[in-house]
Amino acid sequence: MRNLTPEQFREQVRSGAYTGPTAGVCDGFVQANLAILPKEDAFEFLLFCQRNPKSCPLIDVTDIGSAVPAASAPGADLRTDVPKYRVYRNGELADEPTDLNEYWTEDMVAFLIGCSFTFEEALIRNGIPMRHHEEGVNVPMYRTSVDTVPAGKFSGPMVVSMRPMGSGDVVRAVQVTSRFPSVHGAPVHIGNPEEIGIRNLTKPDFGDAVTVREGETPVFWACGVTPQSVAMHAKPSLMITHAPGHMFVTDLKSEQLGVI
Repeated sequence: MRNLTPEQFREQVRSGAYTGPTAGVCDGFVQANLAILPKEDAFEFLLFCQRNPKSCPLIDVTDIGSAVPAASAPGADLRTDVPKYRVYRNGELADEPTDLNEYWTEDMVAFLIGCSFTFEEALIRNGIPMRHHEEGVNVPMYRTSVDTVPAGKFSGPMVVSMRPMGSGDVVRAVQVTSRFPSVHGAPVHIGNPEEIGIRNLTKPDFGDAVTVREGETPVFWACGVTPQSVAMHAKPSLMITHAPGHMFVTDLKSEQLGVI
């Protein structure tokens, strides 16, 4: 999957041949988190994203009723091209389908939000290994005690992803990821997880736990799963997202989002 083009990968997803996490697929292309809402809630959610750019950096927003992300993947279909979705009704997880043909309506607006999987390639090129790649699992994600900035009905805690690394790699990781503000940018916290309300690294709220070796530092980035936390907190009548770690792969090159 690593060497497929985005179009080839989305064809695999659309056919049902691939339903797993997307970390490491389609080298060099931007991956995105997904949030879909009825138009009645779309403006408030857009405002929420604008007020919380670290957690929700917008990549693309569709026209009302359109499942085509015209600015980032004009040949794609957001109803079928994500490996796994989550459907929330009134804040409760109702389903985890592999397509949205049953749920899509003509009043829906889809938001694509930058994903930290994009900057992982740059970290690896700089000699910083990704533990969840090494262990073949999804990246660990945690709800924090850090509140987002509310917008209308949308509010709730920030979610972060965590990558452990040697202390000698931390400064370089900050430098590298700072170049990618459109996919969460620099870390929001380094070190003691309890300072942001995380009590146990072995029990992530989303994704899978990874090994944190003696002497390593946990480094935390704002995460595009935050809208799912917001959905559970704000309880909109309907909100559809990607399943954690199961991203939409765009046609955008990662280097297009880098800042020199």
